[in-house]
Amino acid sequence: MSRIAKAPIQVPKGVAVEISGQSVKVKGSKGSMEWNVHPTVAVCQEDGAIKVAPAEGQQSAWAMAGTTRALLSNMVVGCGEGFTRKLTLVGVGYRAQAKGSVLNLSLGFSHPIDYPVPKGITIETPSQTEIVVTGADKQQVGQVASEIRGFRPPEPYKGKGVRYADENVRRKEAKKK
Repeated sequence: MSRIAKAPIQVPKGVAVEISGQSVKVKGSKGSMEWNVHPTVAVCQEDGAIKVAPAEGQQSAWAMAGTTRALLSNMVVGCGEGFTRKLTLVGVGYRAQAKGSVLNLSLGFSHPIDYPVPKGITIETPSQTEIVVTGADKQQVGQVASEIRGFRPPEPYKGKGVRYADENVRRKEAKKK
């Protein structure tokens, strides 16, 4: 049995949750999201909290209930507070600049990289070597940050590249003669 599925999701003020059949809609200050729940999971709202339980007595239903609870929790938090991922650029001449719905990156290639920002995501550049990705959908924020990091992942010898702010890059020693 899933311990995660047994914990209720507290809905904060300013976030509205609508449950109709297997469809769940969450609206908040940061945005709105909709998701269709798996048929083996039952979702109900009681006393300002969302409760998730398996509809059937199968073992796989408990696993789906735990997954559903985690996804619904991410929806509630995302629509209320939002999610943020910070990236830093390490390297001489590496720069980032947000221009409207395009992120312009100079990462040591012969050409600049123009990354189109998807809907629902905002990208800010507080300085030339910092990128802040924010949005309501946790999966989408992580995906966009991963795509930006993928243009020039940090290399282990000099540590140059695009890295997450909390990432620890393991350095290697250079070859000796």
